[in-house]
Amino acid sequence: MSISNAGNGSRRIVLWRHGQTAWNLEHRFQGTMDIELTETGRAQARHAAGLLATLRPHTIISSDLSRTRETAAELAAVTGLPVTHDEALRESYAGDWQGLTHEEIRARFGEQYAAWKRGEPVRRGGGELETEVADRAAPLVERAAEKLPPGGVLVVVSHGGTIRTTIGRLIGLTPPSWEALGGLSNCCWSVLGESVRGWRLLEHNAGSLPEPVLGDDV
Repeated sequence: MSISNAGNGSRRIVLWRHGQTAWNLEHRFQGTMDIELTETGRAQARHAAGLLATLRPHTIISSDLSRTRETAAELAAVTGLPVTHDEALRESYAGDWQGLTHEEIRARFGEQYAAWKRGEPVRRGGGELETEVADRAAPLVERAAEKLPPGGVLVVVSHGGTIRTTIGRLIGLTPPSWEALGGLSNCCWSVLGESVRGWRLLEHNAGSLPEPVLGDDV
C-alpha cells in the first residue's frame, strides 16, 4: 500500500532534497549559489524519481536553482507532470559564508559559527534567519497542498535547510526545536500527512517507500 492511497483521503506532502553536488562533496556552504548536480547526483535523482512516481503525485513544485530543477525534472519525466519553480523554495541565503567550507567559516567567523551550532538565531554571513526561510517557504507549500484533491500527493523539491524549517513550521515546532530534525541525505525525502490536528511527520530522511503504520497510533 502506498501513502497516496492510504484509504482515509488525507493529503500528503513529500519534501525531497536535491541530488549530490560537487560542493556537497567539498563540504562547502551552497546557500543560494547555483550549483549543478554531479553525475552521481543525476543518477540519484533518476533512481529516487522511479520510486516517488509510484506514489502517483498530483503536483510537483521546486526551487528554481539548478540542482533542484535537475532533480525535479527526473520526476517530471516519469510522471508527465509539469514542474512549478519558485525562488521561495531556495536554500537559506548565507551571505559571506556561501562558497566556504566549514573549516574556512570557523576560521573567519568563529563566534558566529559557534552561536549557530548552539542553536541561536544567527544571520549566517549576514544572510537570512531560519525563521525568515520558513516565512517564505512554508506558506507556499501550504497553498499548494490546499489545492490537492482528497488523498492527493504534493512533491516539493528543495534543499536541506529549507526543508527542515518548512517541516518545523508546518508541524508546529518552535524554532529552537527545528534542529531536532536531522539533516536529509542527498535525494532523500520526508513525508507529512494531514490529520485532524494539522500536519504530522510520517517519514523523515527516507530513501525507500514508507510502509503503512499498523498499530494503535494510526
